[in-house]
Amino acid sequence: MGSDNTNFKIIAQNKKAGFQYHIDETIEAGLVLIGSEIKSLRESKASLSDSYAMIKSGEAFLMNMHISPLAQASVMNHEPKRTRKLLLHKQQIRKLTGKLKEKGYTLIPIKLYFKKGRAKVELGLCKGKKLFDKRETIKKRETKRAMNRALQK
Repeated sequence: MGSDNTNFKIIAQNKKAGFQYHIDETIEAGLVLIGSEIKSLRESKASLSDSYAMIKSGEAFLMNMHISPLAQASVMNHEPKRTRKLLLHKQQIRKLTGKLKEKGYTLIPIKLYFKKGRAKVELGLCKGKKLFDKRETIKKRETKRAMNRALQK
């Protein structure tokens, strides 16, 4: 994320992504949005839970991301869970298409943020965790908490 961290404003994070998936690679993409969606995002009214990205006919789309409708934009409001187009270069889309054809890989949005006034989403190329992997993650987190408590005393 570079040295200019002052230009970032995180809108939403998918906290479950790290627990449910092994994140192999991340990529930043822009979003095609309409006016009322941008205004809702500026008020941090978005959710990435249960959302995913897919590639159809050479274009990337973000599915199932919820952006709350604005109360002020009564007539010109947006649909909360509409499909939104992702802005990626053709080479990036080709690379992702090749990786997604491998068994078990999916594109999951990890973060939604503003970067220099533009809405961006960080996508993770992920593979689903098995139950024993999730248990291992919980065990590591518990031991880390216990160590931090012991150091604080």
